[in-house]
Amino acid sequence: MSEKIGNVWIFIEQEGGVIADVSLELVCKGRELAKRLGIKTEAVLLGDNVGKCVDTLYHYGCDTVFLAEDKRLEPFTVLPYAKVLIDLIKEHKPNILLFGATLKGRELGPRVASEKLAGLTADCTDLQIDDFDDKVNKQFYKNKLMQIRPAFGGNIIATIVNTWDDPQMVTVREGVMKMDEPDKTRKGTLVKVTPALSDDDAIVKVMERVREEKEINLKGAQVIVAGGYGVGSKENFKLIYALAEALGGEVGASRAAVDAGWIDHDHQVGQTGVTVRPKLYIACGISGSIQHRAGMDDSKKIIAINTDPGAPIFSVAHYGIVGELNDVIPKMIKAYKAKV
Repeated sequence: MSEKIGNVWIFIEQEGGVIADVSLELVCKGRELAKRLGIKTEAVLLGDNVGKCVDTLYHYGCDTVFLAEDKRLEPFTVLPYAKVLIDLIKEHKPNILLFGATLKGRELGPRVASEKLAGLTADCTDLQIDDFDDKVNKQFYKNKLMQIRPAFGGNIIATIVNTWDDPQMVTVREGVMKMDEPDKTRKGTLVKVTPALSDDDAIVKVMERVREEKEINLKGAQVIVAGGYGVGSKENFKLIYALAEALGGEVGASRAAVDAGWIDHDHQVGQTGVTVRPKLYIACGISGSIQHRAGMDDSKKIIAINTDPGAPIFSVAHYGIVGELNDVIPKMIKAYKAKV
């Protein structure tokens, strides 16, 4: 590690001049980490004609934006992106580098980590700065990045520390970090970069892009009714849909219900699904594993319905109902409709 500590970097994803939410969330988290370390928050923005995104990055907390504009950087292909990013890292030596746990981030992050011989932790749910005492190797590290994520199928929460060469690298899922309100008075420093790309760096060409819009938007839903393995069957999921429809909400699910084939993965809430923060979250037949709770425990109001009074979901619920879904949900629908 260099004697002078580097800054916190965020790899920015954008499409059509619109920055991805996960990148803005990481800018906000990066600013928090940088403040703790007394260093700067910096963004790397690559693409063709993406300069119009720069002010938005300042507003959300970036002190510096490294901007590389080149037609060979649009649309995304990993080889030229990796080349430009690795060159920047070698020159500026950041301390921390944050990626979204997206298709782009998961493709680019490991390639950069391999080139730099740096560690990379995937799918973090929290990031903190703390000291680390490596008693095995008798080394003490000050102000390291604590990379926190569920492990062993979500049964434990692991804290991972990278003692390899900087940058300390992680990927983070969308919705896990909170996005602050932008401050449109904030200004920053723009560093324009001329990409040193050869023809060999751009040998991959995107022939066609096919996009299919999702039919469900759990992240933006104000009310979510979610079903778990305790629902019992795909047929019984009709109860979940009925309650969601009555409340004007969306239908969510636990991983167990998705794995059982009762509902599509697009509905999955949790570490391997979507992180949500609705005004109301109703968990039906969901035991409440750490992995699932990580995706919904910031909901403003949580109601849990379960036959097991000792289910972990009750530890995060504001209101708990012990009972059978077939009895409870129809009564809830009837009571709600009687008041509207």
